[in-house]
Amino acid sequence: MSKILLIEDESAIRRVLKKIITEENENYEVEEAEDGLIGVNLITKFDYDLILCDIKMPKMDGVEVLEKIKKLKPEIPIVMLSGHGDLDTAVNTMRLGAFDYISKPPDLNRLLNTVRNALDRKKLVVENTILKKKVSKKYEMIGESNPILHIKDIIEKVAPTDARVLITGENGTGKELVAHWLHEKSERTKAPMVEVNCAAIPSELIESELFGHIKGSFTGANKDRAGKFEAANGGTIFLDEIGDMSLSAQAKVLRALQENKISRVGSDKDIKVNVRVIAATNKNLKEEIEKGKFREDLYHRLAVILINVPSLNERREDIPLLVNFFANQIANEQGNTVKLFSEKALKLLQNYDWTGNIRELRNVVERLIILGGKEVTEKDVELFASK
Repeated sequence: MSKILLIEDESAIRRVLKKIITEENENYEVEEAEDGLIGVNLITKFDYDLILCDIKMPKMDGVEVLEKIKKLKPEIPIVMLSGHGDLDTAVNTMRLGAFDYISKPPDLNRLLNTVRNALDRKKLVVENTILKKKVSKKYEMIGESNPILHIKDIIEKVAPTDARVLITGENGTGKELVAHWLHEKSERTKAPMVEVNCAAIPSELIESELFGHIKGSFTGANKDRAGKFEAANGGTIFLDEIGDMSLSAQAKVLRALQENKISRVGSDKDIKVNVRVIAATNKNLKEEIEKGKFREDLYHRLAVILINVPSLNERREDIPLLVNFFANQIANEQGNTVKLFSEKALKLLQNYDWTGNIRELRNVVERLIILGGKEVTEKDVELFASK
C-alpha cells in the first residue's frame, strides 16, 4: 500500500484528486491536510511515500512546506500543485528539490503518470537505503599492499569532490568496490547510488534504461518510466562496463555530462539532473577509440580521475588478508565456525595464478572450506584449488 498525503486548502479539489488517485489504483491510500501547517505536523508523525502539495495556502505556503519536508524527510518525493499564476514559483520549487509540478486543473493522465513515477523513485530510494546499510561490510577494501594503499589515498582525496572517475582493471579485481567507496565517502552519500551494467542490457534498450521513456515510444512501452539518471538525481550513477555501451547511448550520456540534462526516449522535454558519474571498464578505451567503438570526447569527460585497480597477481601480499576475510564472511553466511588456513596453504594460494582475480579467490576459499578438513591444509589446496 502506497501512502500519499494531499496538502490542499480547497476541499473540493482535495475530494476530486483523492477520488481520481484512489480509483486509479486500489493500492493507493490518500490522506488529506487542509493547510501546510497540518501537513508538516502529519509528516513529522507518520511515513508517506508521496506528498502532493498546493503552493498557495494559508498559514504555511507550499514553498515553506517543501523546504521543511526536505529537511525532515528528504527521501519523500514532493509534487507541487500550481495555479496559473504560480508557474514561476512552481519552476523555482524544482530547484528546491520538488519531484515535479502539476498545473491546476490537472490533466488526468499527467497527474497519474507523475504519481506513478514519483512512487517508483521513492521505491528505488528505499531499496538503495536498505542496501547502503549492508554496503560497508560487503564492499570493505581489504589489503595493505602499496597498490591498494595508493587507491585508498586517491579515494580519500577524490570522494569529497564531484570529479568524475573512470575505474579500469581486469574482470574480478574489485572495480565495483572502488565505486561504492567513492560514493560512501562523498557528500552525496545520503542520496542513492544507482548501478547500471552496460554489458548486461541489450543495445536497443540501454537508452530507455538510462534515460527512461514515455508511453508509446516503442513496442512494450505501456507507461511513462523514469530512467536510471533520474533515479540517481542528487546522488551517483555507476556505469559499469561502459566500454560495451552503444555509440548512440554514448552521445546521450555525453550530453547529460555537458548540460546536466536528459530527455526520455520519445520525448523532447528536457529534464535537469544533478548526478555524479563514475564509470568502469575492463577494456582499453584508447584502443576502442582508435577502432571507432568509443567516443573520444566522452572518454575525456569521464576520465577526469583515472583509477586502475591492480590484478590479484600484482598484490599477492594481500592474499592472506583476503583469505581470512572471506573465511569469516562465509562462516557468517553459513552459520558455521571459522575455518583456519595453515601457513603452507596460504603460501600455496599466494603462488597460484589468479586469472579470475579476487572473484576467483573467493570461490576457491569457499570450495576449500566446504571440501577441506577442520583446518585447510597444503594438501587441501593441492587437491581442490585448481578444480
